[in-house]
Amino acid sequence: MDKHYGTLYSEVKLPFKFSVGPVFFKFYEALKEKKIIGNTCPKCNMTLVPPRSFCPVCYVEMGDFQEVSQQGKIVSWTIVNQPIHGAPLNVPYIVGLIRLEGTDCNFLHLVGGIEPSEYQKLKPGIKVKARWKEDRKGHLLDIAFFEPI
Repeated sequence: MDKHYGTLYSEVKLPFKFSVGPVFFKFYEALKEKKIIGNTCPKCNMTLVPPRSFCPVCYVEMGDFQEVSQQGKIVSWTIVNQPIHGAPLNVPYIVGLIRLEGTDCNFLHLVGGIEPSEYQKLKPGIKVKARWKEDRKGHLLDIAFFEPI
């Protein structure tokens, strides 16, 4: 008896709400003001963006919030060629790990301001800066993307 493996198409939408907590709430509120904030561990001196309630290395309560640079360097990146439901852009687009100046972790965000024909020019170490949306709502995508300087 032959086995038949059929494929069915189905689209699942899952709207949801979640509590961001006091630390991420402050981060998202700062984005409305075109500010990127982080905080620094009082023990190991690591500065993290987004801010955290405790240091993931020392497990101590993190220090006060401070504004960090809106410029940094691309650590790594990838081109997204397959459409993803709910994605903010049409394919192709770039997602990159950005190391903001003065911070000690990578920040995952969109990379833009570059035409698909120029994608091959991207390399780790290229300097980028935040490009903000005009209408900001306290969401990670208030930063439209990071663009090469």
